[in-house]
Amino acid sequence: MHPDSTITVDQAYPQRSAEAALRAGTFVAPFKRERLTWIKPSFLGMMYRCGWASKPDQERVLRIEIDRTGFERAPAHAALSHFRPGVHADHDQWRAQVAASPVRVQWDPDRSVPLEPQPWRAVQVGLSGETVDRYVDDWIVDLTDVTELARSTHSAVLDGRIEEAGRPPPAERPYPLPEAIRRRLGADG
Repeated sequence: MHPDSTITVDQAYPQRSAEAALRAGTFVAPFKRERLTWIKPSFLGMMYRCGWASKPDQERVLRIEIDRTGFERAPAHAALSHFRPGVHADHDQWRAQVAASPVRVQWDPDRSVPLEPQPWRAVQVGLSGETVDRYVDDWIVDLTDVTELARSTHSAVLDGRIEEAGRPPPAERPYPLPEAIRRRLGADG
């Protein structure tokens, strides 16, 4: 989701990390800045990854509202997490992009409410190095615990109430990337 000034992403964390972040309004210890941290603008993509907040060390789901201007730095400085013909001239060009970039982009199938793969892709963005510092120190506008939303949506799915389960996630729409960034990240194919 992306209103004019922010973009909303979801992340799953262990209980202790989520509690500390909610108290501080940003990520603090035991969060580790030196690790790659993946953010997902797709709620259902995050639910697939964290098993509806049931996987170990992913029991809490946080919705993070990020300053849009700050977030836009991420794809502008990103490299794909894997070599892709048509995007990269060769493996050497891809490796050079990866070595120079503190941001990784990976395209995964988006998910339906029952978490079935969809024919379109959803992005996940991995932040490292100075980009994690900017994310934690400058970009975060708000943190909200949406663990109960994840669990209640999952319960509705398990009960076969798919239409009801589809109501809670925020409306998501394609994010407008400049042409050069779309090509660099393989966002067209």
